[in-house]
Amino acid sequence: MKWLFFSYTLPTDPSRARVYVWRQLKKLGAINYQSIWVVPRSNERIAELKKLIEDIEGFKGAGVLISGTILSKGQEEQIIDAFIGSRNEEYVEFIDKCEAFFKEIEFEISRENFIFAEVEENEEEFEKLKQWLKKIEKRDVIKPPLHKEATAKLKICEKLFENFARKVYEHSQSRNKK
Repeated sequence: MKWLFFSYTLPTDPSRARVYVWRQLKKLGAINYQSIWVVPRSNERIAELKKLIEDIEGFKGAGVLISGTILSKGQEEQIIDAFIGSRNEEYVEFIDKCEAFFKEIEFEISRENFIFAEVEENEEEFEKLKQWLKKIEKRDVIKPPLHKEATAKLKICEKLFENFARKVYEHSQSRNKK
């Protein structure tokens, strides 16, 4: 497997520069392995990391980007395991949010809160979940087992939302007939 290795230095202050760089690396799906940031190689990631080096230089720092392979199979397995662990953290959080969405829909149905405002609110939450999963998947080149579970949970969210929206529609139609 081809990898990108990234290292940088920044002045201590302002701390916002360090936070910014850390956030950008996390968004790319990079992991910090023995003081070096590592991410699977892709042309898109190369371009993004080159841009990040420009940003770092703007903060009066320096960065280096190296492309290569890991010569030790054991070390590569450790890095792959670290990637799986990092993505699994995200998938666990995502799955928890899906389950909270399930509970919200069940709560609204149980109290028969069949109003359009609830449909809009839940649709926004469902759209956020869809976008969040896309972001995780973009970072996830390995697709650990929790990926399947997260995808399945999102499908359940979609079905629950559609069912709720149908109930609200039917409720509004029955009120209009009276």
